[in-house]
Amino acid sequence: MALFNRKNNNAPAAAATTTAVAAPAVDPALAALTGDYTIDPAHSSIGFTVRHAMVTNVRGTFGDHEGALKLDGSDPANSTASIDVRIASVDTGIADRDAHLVSGDFFDAEKFPLMTFRSTRAEQLGGDDYRVTGDLTIKDVTRPLSIDLEFNGSATDVYGNERVGFEGSATILRSDWGLTWNAALETGGVMVSDKVKLTFDISAIKAAAPQA
Repeated sequence: MALFNRKNNNAPAAAATTTAVAAPAVDPALAALTGDYTIDPAHSSIGFTVRHAMVTNVRGTFGDHEGALKLDGSDPANSTASIDVRIASVDTGIADRDAHLVSGDFFDAEKFPLMTFRSTRAEQLGGDDYRVTGDLTIKDVTRPLSIDLEFNGSATDVYGNERVGFEGSATILRSDWGLTWNAALETGGVMVSDKVKLTFDISAIKAAAPQA
């Protein structure tokens, strides 16, 4: 379903003798998704995976986050996404490690409490696969980030909420955002990889239509 499909405004103009072709009709199922959505933190997950000591992976999540989606099924190029993540909510399963991550060595959560993403562009890659590009801000650094997403579908839950679901990932170099702390290993290499995989599993609830 082409949630984020864009029109090609750069296509060459047809010759004067060419019969005009009508624009394709809007998919009713797609149009029905149009609206504002709030990310449901109880059924969503934002996490990361990073290589530790060159030999294994550490995984973590941010338990406190909020965000919004604006989906426009009639003109999907107008769709947007925004996410705010509270850094102090990081959870890797080890309290001492979490405390180190929120310290000045890494995120400096006291001074920079939020990690944010604001979309600037979206495109369909084919089928239910999409790429959303935007600005990721960590600490005082803002850089572009592209997130590859799969649309998992839409449904009405048992409470009558209309939901949409997406899952996806992106890989970054943490040093690009000023997260440079590390320690050398006696056997060579470093304690923490520069490459970090971000993961997103999003369930969002559609806002009720305003009453006339």
